[in-house]
Amino acid sequence: MAEALGIHELWLFVISGLLLNITPGPDTAYIIGRSIQFGWRGGVAAATGICAGCLVHVFGAAIGLSALLMASSAAFTVLKWVGAAYLLFTGVQMLLSRSRPLAEAASAGGEASLACVFWQGALTNVLNPKVALFFLAFLPQFVAAESAHKTLAFLALGLIFITSGTLWCFCIAAFAARAAGRIRESAGAVAWVNRALGGLFVYLGIRVAMLEAR
Repeated sequence: MAEALGIHELWLFVISGLLLNITPGPDTAYIIGRSIQFGWRGGVAAATGICAGCLVHVFGAAIGLSALLMASSAAFTVLKWVGAAYLLFTGVQMLLSRSRPLAEAASAGGEASLACVFWQGALTNVLNPKVALFFLAFLPQFVAAESAHKTLAFLALGLIFITSGTLWCFCIAAFAARAAGRIRESAGAVAWVNRALGGLFVYLGIRVAMLEAR
């Protein structure tokens, strides 16, 4: 099946994808923070949102939208500044949020809080041109230039990458939620988690704002 789509060295792609997925980064920090804050469900919501955002870029790379975005200086700049503004706004909002016990924060927001966690994870990736650049650089290395099914090949590779990443993220969420223990009952822990996540979003916003098209 892989050869019919023009995919080569699938084994190398799978290994490379696993190594990239298990490498700690901002997404890992976000999942851990939300797992501590909202438990297993919060971590799953964060992980699902992140993977959904990546899926958007995979589809974009498959049908050529990402390449068009990178080729258009104006489109790239608009996405970059919208993404940077969203990240900075979210980060400052977290830094200024009022502290209260994590158990109370988790129960007060209910499903609305989990939906917010999901959309923050998704938008963080969708509005980040760097994610589009990654998939545009990574996926074509494993698809033959002469392949007549590049779109399907990109989708297949992207789904493999995202599936393995999602499973790994769920493991991180489960571990972090289990390790949190009584931390959720501490108001001081809320302040620490919110400041850490807020600082992370501000950092990502600055990085996105400084990103240049290649």
